[in-house]
Amino acid sequence: MDFAQLATFQAVVDSGSFEAAARQLHVTPSAVSQRIKALERSVGQVLIRRAKPCVATPAGEALVRFAGQVALLEREALSQARDGTRVSIVVNADSLLTWFLPALAEVPGPQYELHTDDQDYTADLLRSGTAMAAVTADHVAVQGCRIEALGSMRYLPVGRLGARAMIVYNRKDQLQHRFLESINADMSEMSIHYVPAAAAFVEAIKLGLGWGMVPSSIAAPDIEAGHYVQLFPDKFLDVPLYWQYWRIGSEVLEELTAAVKAAAVAALI
Repeated sequence: MDFAQLATFQAVVDSGSFEAAARQLHVTPSAVSQRIKALERSVGQVLIRRAKPCVATPAGEALVRFAGQVALLEREALSQARDGTRVSIVVNADSLLTWFLPALAEVPGPQYELHTDDQDYTADLLRSGTAMAAVTADHVAVQGCRIEALGSMRYLPVGRLGARAMIVYNRKDQLQHRFLESINADMSEMSIHYVPAAAAFVEAIKLGLGWGMVPSSIAAPDIEAGHYVQLFPDKFLDVPLYWQYWRIGSEVLEELTAAVKAAAVAALI
C-alpha cells in the first residue's frame, strides 16, 4: 500500500475536507484528490463520502484503523526525537471514576486522550478508528483487535426510601431499566432525570432527586455514611467488562494492557 496515499486519506478524514488536508500536507487540493482516487482504485472501493465534512465510508473505516495503527507505530519509533506517543482510549464513565486512572498512572510515558461513552457503545470508537483501546461491555472482538476479560462491575440500586424518580446518565444508559426488568418492576409511572456526569449522578441521588444504579465501591461507603440506602438489599446488577485494543506490536499498548488487567483484578469482581 502507498503510505503517502494512506496518509492523505487519514488527513482528509481527520480534517473533513480535501482543501484542509492539502493545507495540512502542504500539497495542492488536486494532488490530494489524485491520491485518494488512486487509493480507491487500488482498493476497489469508494473510501470517502464527499460531503461536508468528508467522512469515511464503511469500506474506509477499516483503513482509518489501519492508518491510525501505522501512525502509532511510527510515533513510538520516533518518540525519543519527538514529544512522545499519544494513546486514545474510550472508557465508560463509572470505570473512569473508580478504577481506571491508576492503570494509566502505571504507564506514564504516553500522552493519553480519553473519551467516555456508555459501556455498551465504547467499542464503536474502536470500529471507527477514533480509539486504540476500550473498556467495553462488548464481548465480541472488533476486527483487528484483541480482547481480554476484566471482570464485572457490580451496581447497587440506591436512593432514599420512597424515591419515585429514576436517575439515568443519558439516553444510552440502560442499567436502571435492566435492573427493573430483572425484578419485574413496573416503570410506567416513574419519572426520569438525566444527569450525564458520573460524580453528579451520585450527588443527585444523595440529594434525593431519585434512585439509580451506583458502583458498589462508591455505594458501600455512602450507605454506611447514611447518604442513602440500598433499596433492594439482596438485589444487584453485575456488568461484565472487557479490554479491547489494537492487535499490533505496540509496546505501549502491551504495557497498558498489563496495567489495566492488574487494576481490574483489584477493583472488579
